[in-house]
Amino acid sequence: MRKLILGLAVTLDGYIEGPNGEYDWCFTDQDYGLNEFFARIDAIFIGRKSYEIAQQYADSNNGEIVPGMPPVTEYVFSKTLESVKEGTVLISDNSIAEARRIKEQPGKDIWLYGGASLTDALMKEGLVDELWMSVHPILLGDGKQLFHKQDSRTKLTLLESKTYETGLISIRYSIDKK
Repeated sequence: MRKLILGLAVTLDGYIEGPNGEYDWCFTDQDYGLNEFFARIDAIFIGRKSYEIAQQYADSNNGEIVPGMPPVTEYVFSKTLESVKEGTVLISDNSIAEARRIKEQPGKDIWLYGGASLTDALMKEGLVDELWMSVHPILLGDGKQLFHKQDSRTKLTLLESKTYETGLISIRYSIDKK
């Protein structure tokens, strides 16, 4: 079965964006392991808000939602969108069942790119297998938190950690399944 990997930039105080949706605090001066990660995936799960932001970025960056990302199958989870760009799959009904079905298909791993609501729902259902966090050395103090309140603890096992000269720390954890 394919792994679903939540891969995000996060501040040391746990925010994925500032209070006005800004992410200007993210380091872009080097690769930070992205190319190695891209070799592991062939699909991406993305929520509506993140999809819209990514498309705005892509429109002014040669169609790439992330610089250097190879072609992948994009799955957009939204109950409100009526259409997505050509080649993208819109999932508006039975999202948890569809996510399970896609994970069971042959292929490489899947990147859970974003959407706090999508992440929360997939975490609660136990569908996320790994966390790959790029912890940036900044305290924002306010913004959108990465994780919502949970009903129970989630045990993690460290798979890898790497510290960069900039102070960014890349950490990968597997999620221990109950």
